[in-house]
Amino acid sequence: MNHLFVDNLTVIDFAYLDASRGLVGESWIVDVVLGGELDEQGMVFDFSNVKRTIKQVIDERVDHRLVIPAQYSGLILNEDEPDSFRWQLTCGRYIDHHSPQEAIVWLDADKVVPSAVAALLQQELHSVLPANVIDIAITLREEVIEGPYYHYVHGLKKHLGNCQRIAHGHRSPIRIDRNHHRDHTLEREWAERWKDIYVGSEEDITTRFVDADGVSYIRFDYEANQGEFSLTLPEDLVYMLDTDTTVELIAAHIADQCKVESPEDSIRVKAYEGVGKGAIAIR
Repeated sequence: MNHLFVDNLTVIDFAYLDASRGLVGESWIVDVVLGGELDEQGMVFDFSNVKRTIKQVIDERVDHRLVIPAQYSGLILNEDEPDSFRWQLTCGRYIDHHSPQEAIVWLDADKVVPSAVAALLQQELHSVLPANVIDIAITLREEVIEGPYYHYVHGLKKHLGNCQRIAHGHRSPIRIDRNHHRDHTLEREWAERWKDIYVGSEEDITTRFVDADGVSYIRFDYEANQGEFSLTLPEDLVYMLDTDTTVELIAAHIADQCKVESPEDSIRVKAYEGVGKGAIAIR
C-alpha cells in the first residue's frame, strides 16, 4: 500500500466536558496519513485537495464546537428541550448548556480523548475521500509549549462565524515581558488563574444565584445569528471581563492588570488563541 502524509494540516480549537475539570478549552494539531492505491496521476490523493477536503470535514464536525461524551454517567438530557442538557461534575456541582445542535458534537465515549475524536473524524472522512483511499489515520496532538499555558473557553456573540458559539475554546501559551525581560512569575500566575476557566462578558449575564448546597452560579444568555445560547456554571470556574472576550481584549485586560500592579514598569503581553496566533498588548 502507498501512503502520503500531511503534518500540521490544521488546528482544532474546541471545548469539551470533563467529569472533574468541567468545561475545558483545547487546541489539537492534526496530522494525517492516507493509504491506498495510486490513481491515474500516480497519487494516492492530490495534495492540492487533501487540506481543503479534510479541513472542511474537521471544521464542520468538531472545530469551534463543544464535544460531549454521550456515555458519561453524569450527563442528564432534557427531554422537553432536546438542545439542553446538564453535566453533573464528580464534586456534585453542575454545568447547564443550551445551544443549536450545530454548536455541539456527541462523542460515543465516556470521556474525551484524542483517539476517540480521531476515530469520529476518520469515520466521517471515509465517505468523502476517493475510493482508492482505503486507510485513514488521524493523529491529534497538543502543541509542545515551553512555559506556562492555560485552557480557556469563551463565546463571542457578535462574531458572524462559529466563534459566536458560547462554549468553544483554546489551549494557549502566554508570554509577559516586564521592562523588556520575560517575567516567568507573572506568566505562571496568569496560567494558574486561568486554569480550565470560562472567560465571560458582564453584559451576557442574566442571573447569579446560590443553590441549595450553597454553590454560587452564573448564567449567561445571548442570541446570535446561529440561534439562542445559554450556559450556567459555578462562579469559581468563571473569570469576568467588562468587555467582549476576543483575544485582543484578553491581551489588553492582562496587560492592564499587570500595569496596575507595576505602574512604573513597561508591560508587553503576548496572549495566544490556540496555536500560533493571538494578540499583543503593550502598556
